[in-house]
Amino acid sequence: MLDTAGAEMQVVNKSEKAISLEADTTVVLTSDAGQEAYSELLTINFDGLSKAVKNGDTIFINQYMFTGSETTSIWLEVSEVKGDDVVCVIKNSATLVGSLFTLYGSQIRISLPTLTDKDKEVISTWAVQNKIDFLSLSYTRDIEDVLQAHEFLSNLSDLYQTQIFAKIENIEGLNHFDEILQEADGIILSRVNLGIDLPPEKVFLFQKATLYKCNMAGKPTVVTHVVDSMTDNLRPTRAEATDIANAILDGSDVILLGAETLRGLYPVETISTVGKICSEAEKVFNQDMFFKKTVKYVGEPMTHLESIVSSAVRAIIKVKASVIICFTSSGRAARLIMKYKPTMSVLSVVIPRLKTNQLKWSFNGVFEARQSLIVRGLFPMLADPRHPAESTSASNESVLKVALDHGKAAGVIKSHDQVVIC
Repeated sequence: MLDTAGAEMQVVNKSEKAISLEADTTVVLTSDAGQEAYSELLTINFDGLSKAVKNGDTIFINQYMFTGSETTSIWLEVSEVKGDDVVCVIKNSATLVGSLFTLYGSQIRISLPTLTDKDKEVISTWAVQNKIDFLSLSYTRDIEDVLQAHEFLSNLSDLYQTQIFAKIENIEGLNHFDEILQEADGIILSRVNLGIDLPPEKVFLFQKATLYKCNMAGKPTVVTHVVDSMTDNLRPTRAEATDIANAILDGSDVILLGAETLRGLYPVETISTVGKICSEAEKVFNQDMFFKKTVKYVGEPMTHLESIVSSAVRAIIKVKASVIICFTSSGRAARLIMKYKPTMSVLSVVIPRLKTNQLKWSFNGVFEARQSLIVRGLFPMLADPRHPAESTSASNESVLKVALDHGKAAGVIKSHDQVVIC
């Protein structure tokens, strides 16, 4: 997954000297690149800030600002706009160390494109070379942002297959959430910025509402910023542990770690701890209630494929099977099964398809198999393309045997397990 920079403003500290800022003093934000940053003046990389803010607006500097108590993040309040400069009152004492710092204005719309020229350059080079599976589209504001990103990727070699995950980071993206969800392949809830834009008492509500909508649409979801305290501590707080479990119980597919593993002191312990909490939460997930709720939401008449996969999930519940093996060419059927959140594993066997272009030929399926990894409980397997494309008894039995052996080797299937084939 490649994460775009998007419409991100930054404070630039060319000297890289530490900048100490004191509470209740003032600091000027300027777009004059010739100025050197120091405690009373900070240089930013965007010349339109003065036109976007007004007195009383809130601005945060540095990426992990949550509570106003961090010693490496700054909380500012706009007190005056002077031409192209913005004068702010500093609300907390802190020290900025480094060369670049993220600047974020609460509920402030800035005139920067969601997919910047720099983003396009990186995608056209690094992303093409590495055939990325997912693009995290930062600061997604509306459906047009997603459509433009899809159009850009469609003209770049194999990246027409790349899935776009819309990163919801501000109130504007939240207001257009329903239309964004229609076009995006998945959703990332960037709770650090949304936690700034929204009152604290509303944060739980937006998370539950957006996760519910994603679940009903069958779109995978990613939740960020869950154990920030483990950046410096070996154990999470009780609130963080509960937060992770609730995200899983609400239907989230992925927990995305940031500072904890990027610059934290305990990256391995963090991954282990979060994994254990997720595992325990999955054990008490009420799949029966979720299944009934999803079927009711889908309503009738169902599509042919939805009818098949919902019946497969119903069958696995009835016979108490341990695994579903799903044969698919696009991965869609397997992802649709996971829409019903079965508590058992689903082995997605992706059948490669022959793609021809005059004298050139290749097999599709690799992207589809890898992209299944982001879906909770889905284990992909790429079938051998040498098997005949025609549906014959011999070839089906051969692929099924390979799938069963693969499941056993991966520990997904054990002897005497009940298995449902879809």
